Amino acid sequence: MSNQFRDAFQKIAQQAQKAAASGGGGGAGGGGGPQRAAAAAARSVTALAGAGLLGYGAYNSVYTVQGGHRAVVFNRLVGMKETVYGEGLNFNIPWLERPIIYDIRTRPVNLQTLTGSKDLQMVTIAIRVLHKPNPNQLVWIYRMLGINYDERVLPSIMNECAKAVVARYNANELLTKRDVVSKEISFDLEKRARIFNIQLEDVAITHLAFSPEYARAVEAKQVAQQDAERAKYIVLGAQQEKKTIITKARGEAESAELIGTAVRQNPGFMKLRRIDAARDIADIVASSGNKVYLNADSLLLNLLGDTDDKFERSIQSRKGYW
Repeated sequence: MSNQFRDAFQKIAQQAQKAAASGGGGGAGGGGGPQRAAAAAARSVTALAGAGLLGYGAYNSVYTVQGGHRAVVFNRLVGMKETVYGEGLNFNIPWLERPIIYDIRTRPVNLQTLTGSKDLQMVTIAIRVLHKPNPNQLVWIYRMLGINYDERVLPSIMNECAKAVVARYNANELLTKRDVVSKEISFDLEKRARIFNIQLEDVAITHLAFSPEYARAVEAKQVAQQDAERAKYIVLGAQQEKKTIITKARGEAESAELIGTAVRQNPGFMKLRRIDAARDIADIVASSGNKVYLNADSLLLNLLGDTDDKFERSIQSRKGYW
């Protein structure tokens, strides 16, 4: 293009020089000089205009489609052409045709909305969608939606699908079944976006929050459940302790009854117990450094006295009484 401009200007300069030379000669010879100068100037302007048009046509007859993009062409005579042009260098007719470039790479869209659950709890939900246009339907997208197709379509259908799915679940189910909720939102969104020739690659719930009142109610419920569980374990502990006391008392009663029966049937049992007690007391007194001034009967150490005889006579007298 620069060479064409250079050649055009060189031609104009040469024609100007010729016109000046012929004008000088004509002045000396007669009256034809002004007409030839005007004709030379007209030819120069024509050449300059032709060079400009040639440069404009060369510059606007090609366009480049970058990687991850596609192009559709609008023709002033027939309207939108049905061909979708790929990456690289493409040609068009200057002024008559105009290319429109589309980015077909995956792009994110975020939406946060406030909606109600099945049990009428207010929920704030944020959704992130990865989308791109259908490369084979770019002509339809431009005709119906334009360049900013995502701004016209996605916010409304994302809002509608999110609210419709959240309304099917209770507040606690939104937390326990979060993956199911996400899949249902993704299914509904893909179904709606397919109508507009928009492809969705991923749909995710990025944020889920409840109202402060509901959060406080849930916390109070958890605290109450923990207190109830604690009280339940306290009651169980008291019941176990009660059973232990009853069992211990029952064992002591049975032990006392058995001891009483053994004493009534065999007075020698008390002698045996007395000997055992005397042995324990003797061990304690022997290991103690204190002096003991009590008599042997008080310490149950008099095993040779008549204490056992008195006890046997009392037992026998009780047997005779019964």
